[in-house]
Amino acid sequence: MQLRGVKNLVPAIATSDGAGVKLNRTIGGPVLDSLDPFLLLDEFGSEEGADYIGGFPDHPHRGFETVTYMLDGLMRHEDNTGAAGTLTPGGVQWMTAGRGIVHSEMPQQEDGLMRGFQLWVNLPAAEKMCVPRYQNLEPDEIPEVDGDGGVHIRVIAGDVGGVSGAIDGVAVQPIYLDIRLPAEREHLQPIPDSHTALCYVFEGAVAIVNSADGAADNSAVDVPHHTLAVLGGGAAVRLRAGSEGGRALLIAGKPLNEPVVRYGPFVMNTREEIEQAINDFRAGRF
Repeated sequence: MQLRGVKNLVPAIATSDGAGVKLNRTIGGPVLDSLDPFLLLDEFGSEEGADYIGGFPDHPHRGFETVTYMLDGLMRHEDNTGAAGTLTPGGVQWMTAGRGIVHSEMPQQEDGLMRGFQLWVNLPAAEKMCVPRYQNLEPDEIPEVDGDGGVHIRVIAGDVGGVSGAIDGVAVQPIYLDIRLPAEREHLQPIPDSHTALCYVFEGAVAIVNSADGAADNSAVDVPHHTLAVLGGGAAVRLRAGSEGGRALLIAGKPLNEPVVRYGPFVMNTREEIEQAINDFRAGRF
């Protein structure tokens, strides 16, 4: 089995978005504009209310999907379709903006730990103008797998040892795993060779092992926390935690190989479609 190695490492860059929410950004930043089919990956995390209290007031989207994964804290979603709900620790919202939606994402706390991720996933041209839809998952709706030696995996999308993820019906056939590795432990995860794949380490340190047997003397690339590893081709990836353990998101998806034209919260295939999105939003047609 050919294992995926590391093509490059992208440290997260501190930035802010919404009404001043502090973020760590990898995809969608100055180093890595996009990684087909992924358009953005943000990590938010702070115990200081001032870093997130402004939230993300009403804003539009068209032509892609947003995936919010909460680790800690409470975030409420409301939009112009009448949908509303609160994401709690461990919950996921996979929102398909499609032809257009205006929504807000606002903290439901004034201080204390607020931590999680937002991923943007592109839609194929044939689905960019679909009716907006949601997959809202409570924490207990996400399957969990316990592996050897204390390895623990939350299966948001994809398959781990025959356990299928909670998300389905997404064009890019995503894999989205939250993998917790005790010290020096490993996990081997199959990934379709055709998929783009990445690993984002957010606790401890994780190495990407470049050999099939995972022996200690084989080559590996260390991925520090708050760093994204862009993975090369292969049928699987082998992750190994460092001496203090590690936790990472393993994300993969089928590339669309289509033109991408983006303007803020609109992602389409042509400049003319972007102009139409702007006109439709201004005219209240979302």
